[in-house]
Amino acid sequence: MTEKLPHVVVVGAGFGGVAAIKALAKAKVKITLVDRTNYHLFQPLLYQLSTAVLSTDDISFPVRAMFRKMKNIDLFMAKATGIDGKNKILHTNHGDISYDYLIVSAGATNNFFGLENVEKYSYGMKTIQETLHIRNHVLHMFERANKQLDSESVRRQMLTFICVGGGPTGVEEAGALAELVAVQKLDYPNLNFDEVSIKLIEATDRVLPMMPEKLQQYTLKVLQDKGVEVMLNTAVADCSEEGLYLKDGTFIPSKTVIWAAGVRAHRLASTIGTECDRAGRVIVEKTLQVPGYPEIFAIGDNAHFLQDGHPLPTVAPVAIQEANVAVDNIKALIKGNTQLKEFTYVDHGSMATIGRCQAVVSWGWLKIGGFFAWCIWMFLHLLRLEGTHADITVGTKWLWNFISGTRLGRIITNIKFDEEQ
Repeated sequence: MTEKLPHVVVVGAGFGGVAAIKALAKAKVKITLVDRTNYHLFQPLLYQLSTAVLSTDDISFPVRAMFRKMKNIDLFMAKATGIDGKNKILHTNHGDISYDYLIVSAGATNNFFGLENVEKYSYGMKTIQETLHIRNHVLHMFERANKQLDSESVRRQMLTFICVGGGPTGVEEAGALAELVAVQKLDYPNLNFDEVSIKLIEATDRVLPMMPEKLQQYTLKVLQDKGVEVMLNTAVADCSEEGLYLKDGTFIPSKTVIWAAGVRAHRLASTIGTECDRAGRVIVEKTLQVPGYPEIFAIGDNAHFLQDGHPLPTVAPVAIQEANVAVDNIKALIKGNTQLKEFTYVDHGSMATIGRCQAVVSWGWLKIGGFFAWCIWMFLHLLRLEGTHADITVGTKWLWNFISGTRLGRIITNIKFDEEQ
């Protein structure tokens, strides 16, 4: 008679979900991974996809290939729609899945803070589809401006690129856009690049809030040297197809508003029925269990975990560390142990890249910016990528980009051809 194994369902193939499955590799459990896609996405490099440095297969890896040696796991490709904690059932658009233990690591989406027009007219960058949309749109803007011979104001509107949010995503996107513009100059001799404008808008008085002030100032200087206009203490009021409205009444004509101002937990977390914070994250116990549902663990972008009086940031290291503790506690529960581990996040520091040869790193006593920081950033990101293919191709593209500045990914892929063509 076949032994019935405890069934662990993991929702989400992000950093937390993948770390949880790897931690369960040798456990005597049945694992079902539920995700809308069949790949793990390396989200920190999405901005390089949007600015034509990398391709989709450079920053994503097939889940089935990742876990092909684990015979106790299966991918259930579906959209998780709700959780029935009392009956231990996960609802999906392709049927229900019963579980013994559930790890909710469904990731996050853009947080537009209730600004409906911003959600409608701006460009988020949390998925491959959104990011490719940005790349296609930005490249289209150069093509259309190149054909707009009569109106300088229309060209300027097309060539004004706005990034909202002064965290790592906004800073990295703005810096990468500035470098893409430098490459485009070689291809568009008829365009006046004095009409190009890149703006980084941040509601507070600083960029990269997790960095020490010295590195924040360094980041500002590098962005400004690249031609990025950094607008601090600037809040967004509204958005339209024609541009961005600020709370001080200013209107910035633009066809491109990229939203990097915040994240919100996947709505799945809120369906459990327990208390959530304003960003939709479940307020978890010290063991990462959901109050009232000891079989459910929420981690990563779906968990509101207080440490030192503040919720932990929604970054990959937090999700990975939480995944390991959640798995240890599931193993303990399977064995009948009631003494579970309490989670404590160990902060190993922060880093962000501002462009080619420029990054900032803050690790304990090491607080540096520049080329050496950029080398550290590249090395650690290569280590975190899944698969040898990604390491080789991404490393090669970065090396070639370092030598030549070339961006071969400037391919517009969303052109629709009619049947006659």
